[in-house]
Amino acid sequence: MKKIVSIAAVVLGLLMIVFGLNKLVPFLPMPAPTPEEMKIFSAFLTLGWVLPLVAITEIAGGLLLVLPRTRALGAIVLLPLMTGIIVHHLVHAPATLLMPLVLFAINVAVIVVNSRKYLPMISK
Repeated sequence: MKKIVSIAAVVLGLLMIVFGLNKLVPFLPMPAPTPEEMKIFSAFLTLGWVLPLVAITEIAGGLLLVLPRTRALGAIVLLPLMTGIIVHHLVHAPATLLMPLVLFAINVAVIVVNSRKYLPMISK
């Protein structure tokens, strides 16, 4: 089981790196956003710093997840982003929720497999 989760963690990490890089330098075709999604993205673009911050966090979390030694930290770094992705798809594009749920499940599985590494943070 641990081996499967490790392979899935590497796949998730690589996907996060690719999608983070795509936010900084668009190279993947994106589906046309709905008018509601366009309002959200234009607000992010107006702020100017939100998308680069999300992209850099995705890249950093993905890199941490790919490396076995830092995998537990990468899973924790990516958890808030994955939660936001789930909420976004749930609210704005429920038909596309399957893939984010699978990726979220991988992230949670990595956290569960590495749960002993988090104990020093919460123990006395």
